[in-house]
Amino acid sequence: MLRSVLSACLVAQLFAAPSFAADINVGILLSATGPAAAIGNAERNGTAFGPAEIAGKKVNYLFLDEASDATAAVSALRKLHEESKIDLLIGPTTTPGSFAVIEPAVEYETPMITLAPVNALVAPIDARRRWVFKTTTNDDHEATPL
Repeated sequence: MLRSVLSACLVAQLFAAPSFAADINVGILLSATGPAAAIGNAERNGTAFGPAEIAGKKVNYLFLDEASDATAAVSALRKLHEESKIDLLIGPTTTPGSFAVIEPAVEYETPMITLAPVNALVAPIDARRRWVFKTTTNDDHEATPL
């Protein structure tokens, strides 16, 4: 599922990127350390299944640890944007980190695929949230059976 979502988003990004761009840079912010490290490291293992090439363009996966910390997530996103001009962001692992990086993602006009389950990250769709997508089920779908 993650692979198909990732592939679809990368293909969509190709149409938005200049045709002269040699590579596609995917920034990945995950919790390799901190309280959410068990989840973040499992998520990082999943990134190994991403495509190496799309439409003849090499895909570079650039990983940074956001340490389960919202402030660190924002700093890491800014670093990825400034140093690598990322075309797409995957992460952060946690809900606070995901909320924190929305503003910089909007500022950079970088699509973001969050791994956090909170509906408020993507709904209602507005000028900010149009840049945010998520792979998890909605939190109300998970809570209803309980």
